[in-house]
Amino acid sequence: MQADAQGFVLAGGRSSRMGAEKALLPFGGRPLIEHALTVLAGAGLRAAIAGARPGLSQYAPVVADELEGRGPLAGICAALRWSHASWNFFTTVDMPLLPSLLAVRMLDAAAEEDGAVLLTLGDGFVQTFPAVVHRELLPLLDEQLAGGHAGARHGIEEAARRAGLQVKVLALEECARGIAEADQDGMSPNEWMLNLNTPEEVKRAEETLRKKKRH
Repeated sequence: MQADAQGFVLAGGRSSRMGAEKALLPFGGRPLIEHALTVLAGAGLRAAIAGARPGLSQYAPVVADELEGRGPLAGICAALRWSHASWNFFTTVDMPLLPSLLAVRMLDAAAEEDGAVLLTLGDGFVQTFPAVVHRELLPLLDEQLAGGHAGARHGIEEAARRAGLQVKVLALEECARGIAEADQDGMSPNEWMLNLNTPEEVKRAEETLRKKKRH
């Protein structure tokens, strides 16, 4: 994996559908933020949290959004401005089942292909997160944000296009080769990408995790 890399957990959302501060919500006996930071640590990444929600500074350095209420693109811009690394891996606080090796695979693939942005293809759709974004895109991402484009995927794809760089998309099935054997919980690529937005989704994901551990 690239030594010149930084990991970020995007945690600036309002958690309105969850009904409680999502980052601190217990999952498998630990707050969701701890799961996300464990993913980054397992990939050997320096870790920080993008989004100054209450109570997070005890877990890792926190980078506050410069523009409140502007969504994940604002968090990405603030993170890239704070980062000294060329390659930056972004996950979200509500994806606790990602394997660390996926971050390693994505960073390696982005560096090998010299892609400014690397996304994943899973379940027939290009996923916005996790993502690898090169710091050189920051000025163009700032332009997208200033122009009112708060959507992260649109913003990074348009910034890459303006920079004359292709967005690389890596199939999750390709990433899964070799990861499944190392993943003791035996998660499938679709399970890696489970996104927890409601208490019901948290319960279903916890049950999935318990079943995998029993086997």
